[in-house]
Amino acid sequence: MTVAEILALAAAAGAAGMVNSLAGGGTLITFPVLVFFGTPELRANATSTLALVLGMAGSLYGYRRQLTLVKPWLSRFVPVSLIGGLAGGVLLTHTANETFARMVPFLLLFATVLFLSQGAFRKLAGFGDSEVTPHHHPSIWGAILFQAGVAVYGGYFGAGIGILMLASLGFIGLRDIHQMNALKTVLGALINIVAALWFIGSGLIDWPRATLMTVASFSGYFLGSHFAQSIPQQQVRRIITGIGFTISAVMFYRKFIL
Repeated sequence: MTVAEILALAAAAGAAGMVNSLAGGGTLITFPVLVFFGTPELRANATSTLALVLGMAGSLYGYRRQLTLVKPWLSRFVPVSLIGGLAGGVLLTHTANETFARMVPFLLLFATVLFLSQGAFRKLAGFGDSEVTPHHHPSIWGAILFQAGVAVYGGYFGAGIGILMLASLGFIGLRDIHQMNALKTVLGALINIVAALWFIGSGLIDWPRATLMTVASFSGYFLGSHFAQSIPQQQVRRIITGIGFTISAVMFYRKFIL
C-alpha cells in the first residue's frame, strides 16, 4: 500500500465507524474507497464487512441495559438472522466478480435511497422521532420472514439493513426506540459476523487493509459515541446521502458508460 492509500483507507474507516455510531451508512464510505484503490469488488465488500463488524459488535456495550428487555424477541429473530447472513455470504462467494461489479452501482443506489428514506420508514412504522409508537399487531411470522430477507441482503452487501429492521420492528409492536435500536444492533452484528466468518474461510479478506481499517473504524466508533450529542445527526445524514448518490453516479458511469 502507498502512503496515500494508507491515509485514505484509515480516514474512510474512521469516518465509517463514526457515522455508523451516529446514523449508519458507513459501508457507503469504506467500500468505494477500497474499490478506488484497485481492490476487486468482491474482496472489497468482504474486507469492508470485516473491518466494520468488530466496531459494530463493540457498540453492543452501549445497549447492555436494553438487551434484557428485548431478550424475548431474540429467540425469534436470531436464528433467521444467522442463517440469512450466512446465506448472503455464501451467495456472494458464488457470484463472479464481474457480475458483482455490475451489480454494485445498483446496490449502492438502493442503499443510499434506503438511507435517505429512513425518516419515511420511521413514520411508516409509526414511531417518527418519538420514543412511543402506536401498537401494531401484524403476524410475527411475516416479520420473521422479512428479517430473513434482510439478513440475506445484509450478508451479501449490507448497507441499509438497520433502516429496514427498524421499520419492521415498528410493525410488530415495539414501542421504545432504544429497545428497537438495541435489537437492531444485535441482529445486524450477528448478520455481519457470520458473513465475515464465511468470507474469512473463503479467503476473500485482504488482511493488511482489513487490519488497518479495523483499527481506524474502532477509533471512529469511539469518537462517534463520545461526541454523538454534539454532532447534528441530520447534517451527518445529508453528507452520507450526498456521498452515496455521488459514488453511485460514478460507478454507473464507470460500468455502463465509460
